[in-house]
Amino acid sequence: MIQSIAQKEFVSTLRDRRFVVLSVLVLGLLLAATLVGRASYRTLQRERTVAQQTVNDQFHHQPNRHPHRVAHYGSFAFRPKSGLSFLDAGLDSFTGASVFLEAHQQNSVNFSQAQQSGSLIRFGELTVAFVLQLLVPLLIIFLCFSAFTEERETGTLKLLLSQGVSLRQVAWGKIVGYGRAVALVVGPALALAAWLLFGEEEFGNNPDLWVRLALFGASYVVYFFLFIVGSVVVSAWQQHARTALVTLLGCWMLGCIILPKATANLGANLFPTITKAQMDAAVHEEAQKGINGHDPQDKRTALLKENLLKKYGVTSEKELPVSVGGLVMAESEAYTSQVYQQHFADLTRTYERQNALSTWAGLLNPYQAIRPLSIGLAGSDFAHYVHFQQAAEDYRYQLVQRLNALQASMGYGDKERKLDAATWRAIPTFAYHAPPLSWALGYLLVPALALLLWAVGLSWLGLKVIDKTPIA
Repeated sequence: MIQSIAQKEFVSTLRDRRFVVLSVLVLGLLLAATLVGRASYRTLQRERTVAQQTVNDQFHHQPNRHPHRVAHYGSFAFRPKSGLSFLDAGLDSFTGASVFLEAHQQNSVNFSQAQQSGSLIRFGELTVAFVLQLLVPLLIIFLCFSAFTEERETGTLKLLLSQGVSLRQVAWGKIVGYGRAVALVVGPALALAAWLLFGEEEFGNNPDLWVRLALFGASYVVYFFLFIVGSVVVSAWQQHARTALVTLLGCWMLGCIILPKATANLGANLFPTITKAQMDAAVHEEAQKGINGHDPQDKRTALLKENLLKKYGVTSEKELPVSVGGLVMAESEAYTSQVYQQHFADLTRTYERQNALSTWAGLLNPYQAIRPLSIGLAGSDFAHYVHFQQAAEDYRYQLVQRLNALQASMGYGDKERKLDAATWRAIPTFAYHAPPLSWALGYLLVPALALLLWAVGLSWLGLKVIDKTPIA
């Protein structure tokens, strides 16, 4: 009987002109967002790949130079786009694409799309996730708000129940029927995304992306299920279709617009962050307590030199087999890097506390559960961004310390000498490898559980409400 009711609702929905018009619009937006997002992804990925290859070639083809000159010449690290970021751009448009790697200085990631775009980007981009999270729920609301009220007003609900069908069976039949209609709208877009993504060889052999896309689709199936069940329950609870529609639209506005903004503002007030200028000033001030590699009169430098003379059993710097300047630079770099890492870790923890507040709010609001789950699976969340920034900093530190070691090995009088150009070609360039899904799962556990709890809780509570639904 449930399947018969589901088939009836599915056919009736397809005959409804309102649904046809709205579904065509939503499907058109989904397909357009998929194609435009994929084209933008390929353009940005190609530009960043070419830029990374260019700076790597420039680094390898430097002329004969002193290692410290090479350390200040530096290099660039470009963050590659995640394979699924064209479905959900997440924070990618705001967090920057490249970072300059140089000695004695830890730079932030710059040149974000938001810096080069108009102010309208603040209202969100037209991505597949934007349509799935905000517009498809609206379609579901307009599809389901009269699920029970129309049956009650026309008297067909009594006829169904008189044939031995329970209210629960009617409800599940409608949920299944509406689910088929929604799948007819969303399915083609996700199928197109899968075809575009895995049609290329570089992604076809990447099982991690297969699993990410499968979980991405499954998450939205649960999300849409929540809205379908919720809409059917509200329709059964209200006596009139207009009241049900107003109630559902109010819930949509509260959950998708008001609560996320309020939670973000609350997090910013509870866990305030310092500005980049304040952090740079704090790092600079604390770094002054360490060895200054560019000041030969620094007392700590003199102490290091004295210890070296004792270690090698000589009386003057000229007799040392190593360059004091190179060792001083290495000590200075180690200390300043440690200072920066401490301040960066503190700042990261503050942002994580802000994000955690929004994530835990997913227990109260399904939109705030699907949002971090979506961007996490797409690889465009804060955790993936920090992973790239940390990888770039680790490479910068290792590069600078390797160059300092080369300088130290040159011995006394190194400032007057240069190393052969072949030396730079032997140094590995920056190559970023995105973390696998297993790494990201720890950040996705809370929103995934919140979404599942919503599905179980709403189904259980909804059936309780439907059992008490008045027939007339």
